[in-house]
Amino acid sequence: MSYQNILVPVDGSDISFSALKHAASIAKALGSKVTAISVVADDPFAAADFYYSPDMLKEYIKEAVKSAEEALEKAKKIAEEAGVQIETQVVRNAVSAETVTQTADSLKTDLIVMGSHGRKGFQKFFLGSFAQDVLGQTQIPVLIVKQ
Repeated sequence: MSYQNILVPVDGSDISFSALKHAASIAKALGSKVTAISVVADDPFAAADFYYSPDMLKEYIKEAVKSAEEALEKAKKIAEEAGVQIETQVVRNAVSAETVTQTADSLKTDLIVMGSHGRKGFQKFFLGSFAQDVLGQTQIPVLIVKQ
């Protein structure tokens, strides 16, 4: 199978950029396009058990979008250095596996490449595994990069 459109979720972490490098390598070999996304929560305090002001939310979103754009700029540089075509997109929605899989579907992605932080034990129990959730919610092939 030839992968023509590769999606890479980027969160600014080293492991997400490592995943992007793997995706760029695959894209270069196959002549594929890479799309890097960074997800920003519309309302990160939705489940919060405290009062927050609209100004607090606006400031959070402003800073979160800025961080996402910075991560995507770094992603562009990595792809350009590898000689690969890349598109980037800030996705404003819940930070969830469902958002990643819905975005992959809407972009007609045929491969998702993502990093896994490799949490174990109690960390995995409490934090879950984002990569595992994506695997469970999509029929699209997923390549997990661990370092």
